[in-house]
Amino acid sequence: MAESKMAWLDRFNRDAGIKSSIILFGNTDDIYFDALNQGKYDSLVEIVMKNLKSKGYEKVVKWDRVSGIDLKFSDKIEITNSAASEQAGGNDYDLGEDESAGEDVVNTNTYTNPAEFFPYMLQAISGGSGKTAFILDYSDFIFGNANSLSDAERQYLTVLGKTLKDSQSYDILSPNFEAVGNIVVLITKNNAMIPPSYYLNNPLVSSVNIPLPARSERESFLSENKTCLKISQNIDDKKIFDDLLDALDGFSLKEIAQLMKLSRQNSETMTFEKLINLYKYGEKVSPWEELSKEKLAEIEDRLSARVKGQPQAIDKVKEVIIRAYTGFSGLQHSAKQKKPKGTLFFVGPTGVGKTELAKALAEFVFGDENACIRFDMSEYNHEQSDQRLVGAPPGYVGYEAGGQLTNAVKEKPFCVILFDEIEKAHGRILDKFLQILEDGRLTDGKGETVSFAETIIIFTSNIGAADVNPSGMDAKLVRETFVNKVKEHFVKELKRPELLNRIGDNIVAFNFISDSNVFIQIAKAKFIAVENFVKEKYKASLEFENENEAFKFIAEKAGVANGGRGLLNTIETYIVNPLAEWIFMRSDNVEGRRIKITLIRQIFDFDFV
Repeated sequence: MAESKMAWLDRFNRDAGIKSSIILFGNTDDIYFDALNQGKYDSLVEIVMKNLKSKGYEKVVKWDRVSGIDLKFSDKIEITNSAASEQAGGNDYDLGEDESAGEDVVNTNTYTNPAEFFPYMLQAISGGSGKTAFILDYSDFIFGNANSLSDAERQYLTVLGKTLKDSQSYDILSPNFEAVGNIVVLITKNNAMIPPSYYLNNPLVSSVNIPLPARSERESFLSENKTCLKISQNIDDKKIFDDLLDALDGFSLKEIAQLMKLSRQNSETMTFEKLINLYKYGEKVSPWEELSKEKLAEIEDRLSARVKGQPQAIDKVKEVIIRAYTGFSGLQHSAKQKKPKGTLFFVGPTGVGKTELAKALAEFVFGDENACIRFDMSEYNHEQSDQRLVGAPPGYVGYEAGGQLTNAVKEKPFCVILFDEIEKAHGRILDKFLQILEDGRLTDGKGETVSFAETIIIFTSNIGAADVNPSGMDAKLVRETFVNKVKEHFVKELKRPELLNRIGDNIVAFNFISDSNVFIQIAKAKFIAVENFVKEKYKASLEFENENEAFKFIAEKAGVANGGRGLLNTIETYIVNPLAEWIFMRSDNVEGRRIKITLIRQIFDFDFV
């Protein structure tokens, strides 16, 4: 078996000989390569115990506040101090079962109360040989909020501090100076759950982060257990094997083992891509896989049906989607393809279809307009607003609720995420987007990493809209001016050119809508929703006496200054409001009827046909 190197274990073994305490945090629930046991894989506690034994520790005691001292795991320790003995029921701290030596030992939940255990640990270390190790598992649950410790928790911390001082010898001239001293190992998923006063600026304590397995560790694990993975591809093919390794980036070894179990539970043998989708999202097929050349050939027509007068923007969106479909998205940055499927920055005047295009794209790719998750960035204009997106840190109000953005993506991993009016967000918020656009993931306040690899990220902005005058400028020059305004905003005003670099050449400038024919098309498209509503609720139909004349009037009244949004307001004022009142007065006689709409001297009239 090829040995799997773990840098964190090397540091642990190094620090175990010189420190009084080591905090192991991070990926602590995984399985790990055990070089001391014929290369098998084992739990963290087992790995730590075996390595401590190999370092010369004679006694190893494992404790957590649920099971107390684990008698099946821990070595027997004899100490004579009677004070702590009385607390524990007078057993003189004998961890062995007096009448069952050599037999199966039953865990009797000794010292489950930290108030009993911590004095016991201090006495054991003070009276021991100097080669005793205590492993405190699930240390996340020993202390509460570090900023408001209870008197009991402060007492635990004080006892721990005293324990550390008694753990190592600093008599440099002593012949035993190089021998290992006593040690306390705390295992926690999040080191923030340990009071900082315990380890900050404390030379007796070392903090060792256990990361997710590196590529070499995943490769070793897969190579040794590939017969357990049932997929349709040939895993002996180096390219397929390497692609699988890249796809498992961010997985723990335990999760890879679960993936192997899942592959054998399914009657259908599938590709590793579909297997990972099934494991992560509960879906075998990604909406991206359901795209086809035939469907993509319709993208321009489908998007143009909802967004009028923006052919250049639609062309750019098509380019991004084809790049995602063919698998080239982000390849120039990383072969792992963990970035979002596409990133777009829509800029232009108000009411020209920026938000509408994002919704149309969500409906086209994911089959549902509601797959467009919109965040109004004007609501995130304070420095602490980033906590609303990713969640409050531990100990703060709302920590349990998580973040609005991370929760939304966990619920709908296949989606379009629309950050509307991004220029109104606080600059600190923009730093979160760097991680999303670069790595395709974001860690929420609870420490959970959320993947954005299946999403499309769209920013919209009105930057430059007040400064760009379309009169006397051709459409191409207007779009170039908008793009330059965006670049100037990020580089000179925000001083964040790095975010601009992540967006790249995906800034899409929208045209001003000045063509009256385009306005008429938009008005007709928007009025379809009114017709459908009347048909569904009142079982009646609407028809114009002269449709072109009616919508030409609407377009003229709306004007071009406020774009499509002004057009909606005009439709509401001149048609929807009087139509609602007319139907209200005749609600008992509307069902099954045809309602004719006639424009008479700039006023719309309604009557049954």
